[in-house]
Amino acid sequence: MRNFILLFLLFTFFSCAEQNKEIVVSKFYSADVIIYGGTSAAIIAAVQVKKTGKSVLVVSPDQHLGGLSSGGLGYTDTGNKSVIGGLARDFYSRVYSHYQQDSAWKWQAREEYGNKGQGTPAIDGDARTMWIFEPHVAEQIFEDYVKEYQLRLFRNEWLDRSNGVVLNAGKITTFRTLSGKTFEGQVFIDATYEGDLMAAAGVSYHIGRESNEVYNETWNGVQVGVYQHGHYFKDSISAYTVPGDKSSGLLPEIADTSPGENGQGDSRLQAYNYRMCLSRHPQNQVAFEMPENYDPARYELLARVYESGWNETFQKYDPIPNLKTDTNNHGPFSTDYIGKNYNYPEASYEERRAILKDHTDYQKGLMYFLANDPSVPDEVRNEMAQWGLAKDEFQDNGNWPHQIYVREARRMLGDYVMTEHEVLGNREVPNPIGMGSYSLDSHNVQRFVTPGGYVQNEGDIGVHPKQPYSISYGTLVPRKSECTNLLVPVCVSSSHTAFGSIRMEPVFMILGQSAAAAAALAINTGLPVQDVDYQELREILLNEKQILELDGKL
Repeated sequence: MRNFILLFLLFTFFSCAEQNKEIVVSKFYSADVIIYGGTSAAIIAAVQVKKTGKSVLVVSPDQHLGGLSSGGLGYTDTGNKSVIGGLARDFYSRVYSHYQQDSAWKWQAREEYGNKGQGTPAIDGDARTMWIFEPHVAEQIFEDYVKEYQLRLFRNEWLDRSNGVVLNAGKITTFRTLSGKTFEGQVFIDATYEGDLMAAAGVSYHIGRESNEVYNETWNGVQVGVYQHGHYFKDSISAYTVPGDKSSGLLPEIADTSPGENGQGDSRLQAYNYRMCLSRHPQNQVAFEMPENYDPARYELLARVYESGWNETFQKYDPIPNLKTDTNNHGPFSTDYIGKNYNYPEASYEERRAILKDHTDYQKGLMYFLANDPSVPDEVRNEMAQWGLAKDEFQDNGNWPHQIYVREARRMLGDYVMTEHEVLGNREVPNPIGMGSYSLDSHNVQRFVTPGGYVQNEGDIGVHPKQPYSISYGTLVPRKSECTNLLVPVCVSSSHTAFGSIRMEPVFMILGQSAAAAAALAINTGLPVQDVDYQELREILLNEKQILELDGKL
């Protein structure tokens, strides 16, 4: 017995010593490809790297995987679904398989769901795909990819943006996170919505809207008086606290600056919001609570919109399975927090957290206002009483989405810049590696006062391409003079207008897969990512069932 105890103590000692040694050693990690981000593009890229036989590490600042795809955007912006191929289509096929199970329909009978999607049926039985889904279903699919492909994942690891990226001879060699971990790779992929790794590596980028003169565009820059989605003030609503009295000051949520001249560039960004998942099942909802710092005066503009007769409150409560919604912005005053995100891309992590809290307080306050304030019409408050936050979604975050909709942040100035000319089919696209099809889509950028003293929104654009368009490989890679081993499938090289179409979750998955295939090819050939043989890459992508260009069958 004594010998057994001695052996046990010795084993424990050496085991602990080995663990302590591992703690020291594990500060440094190496793989062929290092992916920074936890978005849908990041996970899909990691899967593709593993399929090539290369090693990969995913360094995610997020705890939850999938970005907006699992963060509330379940009413997918598909555009033309026929151009969604490869692993992106596999994702939506897995959604379909999930909802073929009876157990998936907990709060609603399958036959009661209907089949409404965004421009396409939600469920495509012939193609075995489903485009509309609940947030937790998407997140589970991304977690399934992690297990199935044995992806090595580091969560809650934030890039040291100040001096954490080490470059040598135009190549990233390592980057360090705030926890002290260092990651070494041959090729790096920045799959974040913000483009933090790209920026820290010294790659050129743009924030905001270019003037129309930069790329000879029409729909870039300031667009006062252009209303293409209906998210504007249709009646003459005073911008002042006391209607018509300028001396009383502006109402909240209105900028006191000039909107600028049409076509003029600026550093403003289209608005962000949270894509809330709401439930109308009484047993699966949480009431809208009064948030911290609630002030009903913030929503006086909405009260005046209702006074004008507006009645479209529930038009973007888009249905997803189980009596839930993907709730998006709609109308002149809604969940988009216009003008409050301009500093987000360049902000420190602490400053970003403050911006996110401000957005959360605004949007939670809006929902509480809609549900409770006497200035809201009775019929709206009665309908709001049927809704609440979905109790079975985002359960570790108070049922609130864990990812804000970063519609646009940094955009790389890379090897090739996509513009509205390519998206609208007026210019041939070289070296295609995927396709998009959604409209040039920008949410409002600013809310201002007209010369007559009325409130108005600006920046809302929705111009539809004639047909799906190809996306160039050059949009994924920096200029060769800046970095030769980085690919950027989310903050791609494009103008503001072009990005308005490219920025859809299926496209991010497509570009993530193509970037990963290029990364593996660059490693195999020992070439900079700018110099990989396009024909060889093309063959790989076609074998992976990516759709690269129109073939007359769409």
